[in-house]
Formats: sequence, structure tokens, C-alpha cells
Amino acid sequence: MTITLTNIGRRFNQEWIFRGIDYRFESGGKYAILGPNGSGKSTLLSIVLGNLSSSEGKIVYDQGRPVSLEDIYQYVSFAAPYVDLIEEFTLQETIDFHFQFKGLYEGISKSDVMDLLGLAKSQDKALKYFSSGMKQRTKLALACCTNSPLLLLDEPTSNLDVQGLNWYHELMKEFSKNKLVIVGSNQEDEYSFCNHFVRIMDYK
Repeated sequence: MTITLTNIGRRFNQEWIFRGIDYRFESGGKYAILGPNGSGKSTLLSIVLGNLSSSEGKIVYDQGRPVSLEDIYQYVSFAAPYVDLIEEFTLQETIDFHFQFKGLYEGISKSDVMDLLGLAKSQDKALKYFSSGMKQRTKLALACCTNSPLLLLDEPTSNLDVQGLNWYHELMKEFSKNKLVIVGSNQEDEYSFCNHFVRIMDYK
């Protein structure tokens, strides 16, 4: 997956959040979108994700052939603390439901996802009884274990403790190898594996 941004800008009312972003995300690259809280990281991720339109400029997706904006969801997995899970589902139901719509990462099964989470004892517990950290781990595992060329993460270690942070780094090491990964963050621990950086403040 290659994503090309040309003169991308976004404004709310008359205020520009950012303007003039010309950038190319290359297949297999690891990118961090950096900036302080409220700078527009999540907004840019939403534009790349196709959830939000830009106010100016254009975005082009290529997966060996052009991919339309309407179809980009088929190639993306996404995790963020503000993405809601279905609270009434059990953990097992959540995993089963997710992989009705998405393919599993090559070489793993749904039971492997459960093992990866380390929450097998809670597989029949409704998510509404999970801690915020357990929910965040679930979101990350589902996104990373999806067979998609593009992985988008926004503030991925929100609600994770030190053990959870170590788990996240192992997850990235194992499941980001052949993917285009874009992380929105202002914490170095979250993007330490990235080798390309987009600084939102450069486009103010």
C-alpha cells in the first residue's frame, strides 16, 4: 500500500488545522505523526483512514492498482482509545465478530488471538466489565492480527500499564513487519520502532 498526499489541508470553520501537506507513505514503512495534544494528529489520521475529507488537496491510494476512497476500508486496520467496542459482547464474541469482516494475519487463528491477549479466563465475560487497559489491549490485538496492508494506530498505549507497554512493543515487533504502519503520538515509547516522522507543526 502506498498513500500519496498532495497539498492536504483541513480547517474547522475558518481556522486551518494544517495546510500544504505533501507526503508519500510507502509500503512497509513505519511512520509517526507527531505533535502536541490538539495539533491535528487524529485529524490527519482520520483523513488517511477515509473517515474525514480534507478541506483542500487530494489523497491517492495504491495497492498495485488504484484503490478508491470508498474501498479503502478493506485494506485498513485501526485502533484508538476513542474507538468503541460493543460492550455487551463477550471477548470471544468480539473476536468472532471482528473476523467475520476481516481476514486473520497469515499463520494465526482466532484462538491464537485469545492466547496473545492472555485473557482466556475472561473469554466469556462481557466487555463492559473489562478495565480500560484490557479494552485497549483487545483493540490493538484485533487491529494487529488483521491481514491488512495498512495499520493505523492513534495513541496506542493509552490506558496501558508498564506490562501493557512491553506487550505492545512485542506486538509491533511480531505483526508490523510487512505492513505500512502509521502511528499518531506524542510519546516516544509509542513510536520508537518508526523510522519516518511527520511533524504536524511544520504544516501550520
